[in-house]
Parts: sequence; structure tokens; C-alpha cells
Amino acid sequence: MYIGCNKQEIFMSRILFILFILISTISLAQKGNMFTNTADKAKIELAKQKVYAGQFVAAYNSFKEISKTSPNDPNVFYYMGYCSFMLGKIDKAKEELNKSIELNPNKGATHFILGKIYQKEDNFDEAIKEFNLCTANAKADDVDSQDATVFINQCNIAKKLISTPINVEIKNLGSGINSIYDDKNPCITADGTTLVFTTRRPETTNSEVDVEGDGKYFEDVYIATYDTASASFTNAKPVPGSVNTKAHDACTSISPDGKQIFLYKNDINDKASRGGDVFVSKVNNGKWRTPEPFGKPLASSYWEGGACISPDGKRLFFTSERPGGLGGSDIWMIEKINKKEWGKPVNLGAPVNSAYDEGGMFLAPDGKTLFFCSNGPNSMGSYDIFKTVYENKKWSEPVNLGYPINSSSKEGQLTISANGKLAYFSSERAGGLGENDIYVIDLKDYAILEKDNKSKTNDGLSILKGTVRDGYEGYGLPETEIVITDDAGSQIASTSTNENGEYFLTLKGGVNYKIKVIKKGFQEINESFELKLGAKETVVLEKGFLLKK
Repeated sequence: MYIGCNKQEIFMSRILFILFILISTISLAQKGNMFTNTADKAKIELAKQKVYAGQFVAAYNSFKEISKTSPNDPNVFYYMGYCSFMLGKIDKAKEELNKSIELNPNKGATHFILGKIYQKEDNFDEAIKEFNLCTANAKADDVDSQDATVFINQCNIAKKLISTPINVEIKNLGSGINSIYDDKNPCITADGTTLVFTTRRPETTNSEVDVEGDGKYFEDVYIATYDTASASFTNAKPVPGSVNTKAHDACTSISPDGKQIFLYKNDINDKASRGGDVFVSKVNNGKWRTPEPFGKPLASSYWEGGACISPDGKRLFFTSERPGGLGGSDIWMIEKINKKEWGKPVNLGAPVNSAYDEGGMFLAPDGKTLFFCSNGPNSMGSYDIFKTVYENKKWSEPVNLGYPINSSSKEGQLTISANGKLAYFSSERAGGLGENDIYVIDLKDYAILEKDNKSKTNDGLSILKGTVRDGYEGYGLPETEIVITDDAGSQIASTSTNENGEYFLTLKGGVNYKIKVIKKGFQEINESFELKLGAKETVVLEKGFLLKK
């Protein structure tokens, strides 16, 4: 597996590994010899191993050298084209793949990659033609033939969604956030004031590159804050503290209260992160601590690709390839038992998970709407963003967010602030500053948290937060229960304070509530309060409490 990369970044390489193995075992009719000599046979096998490991730069250079002594081998040009495709060199990939077809027009795998290129370029009719050629030149049970059928469906979905666009305004966040490099995984706090994301830009002139991988700079986590005066984010900078290392460091979410960043780390030189695991960094006096492994029950001997936590801190969603899932990467959930313990992982099951890959999830501030990415047949191409809602103890059928939020290119995770006015996502669509860029969606005419995306019953949420302290000693009281009810006494929400005595909740604004503060050994507090709703910005109400024995 491609060391250090996010699951979505390695989608195509993982789904085609089986295809590579298939090709290597099938003898194809060719113009010319398969290999010119024994030495080339050995070189080919070594080069293919580099492809399997995601070392596309090294693999390409090896195949380029082999092509000098095996100029009539379609497989060599196929692999060169595939490596170029994975490295984003599309024009070169086309040239090399067409050369492979010239030498052997009956190789389905070559038509498959060409179809992916045309699909990415929104040339859906030409893509469907190539996918059909792939199917026509493959056995009934070949992997490439089965995948070609999925991508044909995606092309038809794309044509349909593009003909019926949704009413949103999408803007690139510009050079203050994006760069000429890869910028993705936007994660925003519930109040909309802090944005963290993953970037592959160089921090300094001496920044190292992943020489054995794709030749790009290693991933780092950057941060920006929202400036109300300019109504924009400040220029992004490396997150202060000990989050970033010389290896890949990728953020997958920030907790709604902005106190924790969940990270994906995969460093072959670090035993704790080798193979891909979830880490957590907590903020202390404005600086982020050294990330620590989340550990069990989330961690396993299998790949875990990221996590996000619910606004009340009681549920954690994560992606994993562990047994018991429906496909490659599935979304799982664990629930908090107490301060130190989490329950057994539960697979979200169908219809959220599928035989394909799901990931890039974000639980909205309403605590019930889950956004996630999937590369299944209902996407426009690669990964699209979907939403599902938890109601009546089950998840609803996922809905594609539509065009132009989704495109035929890869879309990354979507995150939304509590007031529901803006959402952020990443995409590698054309027209950006670099590879993946981060975009903002104006949701004023698109009720993204409503079932039909139209009938707005609430303009958004507001935030209630504070600290519960010992009334005599003054220190924060952890594990204090916070219960919110309406005027009729029905419970609306609940949470517990963290190790510092802090609590955080997202609630409907413009409503009167009652709050109970409960801690064993202390007097219970009961109060009424009004949580207002902001017209432009998210309302944040801070309520601190001193408990007495």
C-alpha cells in the first residue's frame, strides 16, 4: 500500500493492483516478442513491484529504460501510461497508452485506463466507448471488465447530474489557502472560525520529497483562522506545535470545539503508525501536542484511514479495512462508555457502506447528518460526496449531493459550520491553482441539512459551551453530566465535560432551553436560558458553572 497517503489518494492504485496481477499472468498476442531477453524479464518484474508499492516515479523510470530494448512490447508502454496517469501527466499517459494499443489493440486494460482519462476530462461518450472496448476484450469474470461496467454507469450518472445542476455558488478559496501543490481534507470547527487541512507544499526550501513514491513533497497539516473584518480566512500556515514531521501527516477532522485534531499517519519508520492508523493531537496554549495513537478499539492490525467525532463527543466514526465490512474501506462507529472506554466497533452497514470504498466522512453539527465519499457506481467518477441521515435508528439511503458540488474528478470530504450557511470541500477538478484545491459552497439557496435540500425548517445551529469548576478549588471538573431539555422537560441533548471540565454542544438557535449540571458529590444546578440565532455568524453562548458540595 502506498505509504503515507490518504485512502482516497490511492484509490486507483489499489483497485487496479488485481488488474495488474491479472495482466502479468495472461499471455497476449502481440506484434513482436513479449520481452527481448531474460534480463528484461527480470527488470519487468522488479518494475511491476514498484508499481504495486505505489512508487510510480521509480517504476516509470524502470519501464522507460526497458522500452529502449523492448520497443515493441505493448505491456511496457501500458505500464508507462499507467504510471503517467497516476502521476497526473495526462497528455503523456494518452501518448503511451495509444502506443500500447497500436502494438496490441486487443488489450482491455489499456482501453480501461484511457476510459478513465476521458471520464476525468468529462468526455463521457468517448469514455464509454473505451470502457466498452475493455469489456469486449476481456473474459466475463475479468476484474477490468467488471470495473468498466461500474464506470460506464458513472458516466451516465454524470451526464444526468450535469443536465440538472443544483442551485449553489462554489468558489475557490484562493491563494491564501490553496497552492500550486495538493491541498485537501478541509476540516472546520463548528463556529466556522478555524480551518485545518492537508497540503503537500514545501514548508522550507529544504523540504524533502517522497522520492520512492510519487516524487511530491510530504503531507503536512496547515491552519487558518477566519477574520470577520475581511470576511475571509487568514493566510494558511503550518499548524503550530508538534503535529508535522518529516514523513506524511494528514488531518482527517477537527473536533467541533476545536480542541482535537484527528490525523492519519503511515510512516514505515515509525512502528506506531506503520500500516496506517488514526492519531489524535490536542491543543495546549495555542500549540498542538505530539499526536498519540488513538488505540483500541479503533486500531487494529488492518488499515484505518481517519476519524471524526460527534458534536457531543459520544460517537466516533472511522474508516477501516478490517474484516466484517462490505467492501474495501468501510465506515465504522464506536460509542463512548465512560471517560476512558469506548464500545465495540460497529459497521454502519448498508446502505451507507457498499462493495466499493467509503471514507472521508464528516458528521454535521446537527449530530445526525453524515457526509462521506464513495467511489461506487452512483458517483460521477472517482469519489463523490454523499449524505445520509440517522433517523428512527437507521441510516437513510445515501444521496449524491449533485453537480456542481460533485464532478467527474475526485472530490474529498465535505465539512460544514454550525449555522449551515457555508460548506467546504476539496476537489481535483480543472481550474484550480494546483492539484486538489479547497472550495467553499454558499448554501443560501441549498438546504443541505434538509431531506429534500429545499424546505428549510431551520436556518442553522448555535453553540453552547463553557467550563464546570469546583466552587471551592476552582479547577475544572471532568465527567460532569450536562443535560439540555426544552420547556416541556423533554431531553434535547446531553454530553459530559472533558478532562479540563469543558463542555460543548450544538443546538437549534432561537430557542429557550433548560440546562442541568450534574456531578456526583456536588449540588445539582438547574437554569433556563435563551440560545439566540445569528443572522450572519454562528452564535456562541458561553455558560460557566461553579459547583458546590
